[in-house]
Amino acid sequence: MMAQSAKLCETGPKLKTRTNYGRKFFSAMAALILISVFVGFAPTFFLRGIVKIPPIQRGFMSIAQPLPLLVVIHGAIYTSWILLLITQTSLIAAHRVRLHRRLGLAGFGLACLVVLGGVAVSFEAIARLFPPADPRIAFFLAVTLFEVLEFALLACFGYFQRRNPPAHKRLMLLATICLLPQAFFRWPVWPGHDLRASTIGCWVLLALIACYDFLTIRKIHLTTLGGGAAITVASLVVASPLVANAFIHNSLWFHFALRLQMFGRHLC
Repeated sequence: MMAQSAKLCETGPKLKTRTNYGRKFFSAMAALILISVFVGFAPTFFLRGIVKIPPIQRGFMSIAQPLPLLVVIHGAIYTSWILLLITQTSLIAAHRVRLHRRLGLAGFGLACLVVLGGVAVSFEAIARLFPPADPRIAFFLAVTLFEVLEFALLACFGYFQRRNPPAHKRLMLLATICLLPQAFFRWPVWPGHDLRASTIGCWVLLALIACYDFLTIRKIHLTTLGGGAAITVASLVVASPLVANAFIHNSLWFHFALRLQMFGRHLC
């Protein structure tokens, strides 16, 4: 009995310390994600007209062109999701669990808007960035829709795991990481338009979550392992030239993308 009591006394402070580390870690990760998004989209969105657009980003949006309304709305929704992530992690760090849960309902609605906005901007982008019937639209559309699908699945799993805090917070973080390849892709440090290079940022964030798990629970959490593996494999598949050629030369998918490109012209 005395041995059991001593064990509980030892476990209590350790558990409290791990909980405090967790609150700080997820808040710091949310802030790091916000910085990553700001760096990527500052020239063409956040600081448009103030910061010079790097050569790597000039294909996305000319400074002389006004931002399409759909892009502005998508950017506002995207930014709102990141800010909500920061708010939610901060509320948990401040022990405001009840308010955190109330905002979670609004977060579910916002996640749906992220998905709808991402799909709509995918259609608009292939119409704005590529000439009519350009074969590259097939692969570009596949990549952007796949990222949205990844986010939707992980965010949905995260919502249904909201009564399981360890899984919930990791799933929401992993879902947000699925949105970051486009931000990392626009960083001015990469040597050209290389999808493989842009995934490095996502892998770094996944590695940080894995390190946190190992330091706090002495193993990688099953949610981190499963979600991280899915994101890693998906990023490798998307960056594969074989996959790109498969989409480009698939006549059925190309004609589907072509119809969406025609539809996207009405969204520009």
